[in-house]
Amino acid sequence: MSVPPSSASFMAQATRNGTPELETFHKFFECWLVEQDQHLQQLISASKSSVDNPNGGATTESTQQRHSEARGGLRPLIDQVVQHYEQYYRAKSRWAKADVLGMLSPSWRSTLEDAFLWIGGWRPSMAFHLLYSKSGLQLEAGLADLMRGLSTGDLGDISPTQLVQIDELQGRTIREEKEITEKLAKHQETVADSSMVELSNVVSEMLRSGSGRGGNMGADDEMNQRVESTLAPKEEGLEDLLNTADDLRLRTLKGVVDILTPKQAVHFLIAAAELHLRLHEWGKKKDAMNNRYHHSPGGDAPKITTQPDQPC
Repeated sequence: MSVPPSSASFMAQATRNGTPELETFHKFFECWLVEQDQHLQQLISASKSSVDNPNGGATTESTQQRHSEARGGLRPLIDQVVQHYEQYYRAKSRWAKADVLGMLSPSWRSTLEDAFLWIGGWRPSMAFHLLYSKSGLQLEAGLADLMRGLSTGDLGDISPTQLVQIDELQGRTIREEKEITEKLAKHQETVADSSMVELSNVVSEMLRSGSGRGGNMGADDEMNQRVESTLAPKEEGLEDLLNTADDLRLRTLKGVVDILTPKQAVHFLIAAAELHLRLHEWGKKKDAMNNRYHHSPGGDAPKITTQPDQPC
């Protein structure tokens, strides 16, 4: 029986080959998504098995011990999920060295996801919107228990101390996010600096004179080298910004998880995985529908049906 490839195996393959290729990262990402879904199922199972005393009131010593052991058992799973995110960002950094432009405009993501990207990934401050949204939903669902003085233990039961810590982390994250955005804006402006304007004029003059259309291979090679040397610092700057943004994304995720109790962290990671996987799935479906529309005879929109496609 063959063992399905893992994201780690694709990462190791790229390391052996020396220079990673975007095609390999695409395969890595698809495997990583499968593993994320597997972690999601484990998180959901763990959240159901760590339910607090449903009868409320006082608990026996043995019951308290079981709950403590259950919460303690969540920590290895949480660490495993966080390490999975760490693996993803290590892989991104490795591949960005080979093709940072491809990592900033990933072909393996849907156009829906692209519309919400911030420097090649999710905006760090979004983690707090996710947290508060899930907290509000769970607070509403467990309001009756909370009014009776019972603790739900989930994100609807965040303590005042935790709220202060979350607010402080959110403030720091927003400040760093703003600084990175401003650095990106300044770096984007360099595409119109004197070196780029001069080079674009020189190449345009060569094309107009006909000397840049393959008539002089030596001149073409020299100009290509000049173009690459001029663009190199632009790409290096983008790589630094991507790595800085990814570092903030990972630190924000870890910071939120560290503030939450193990049970709350499980619910937060469930919400994060569900949003990521479903958004990717919805975007892929929309892209497939749009592709069918543009390639259909006469440009007529395809009929949408709830029935599965019939085999050819």
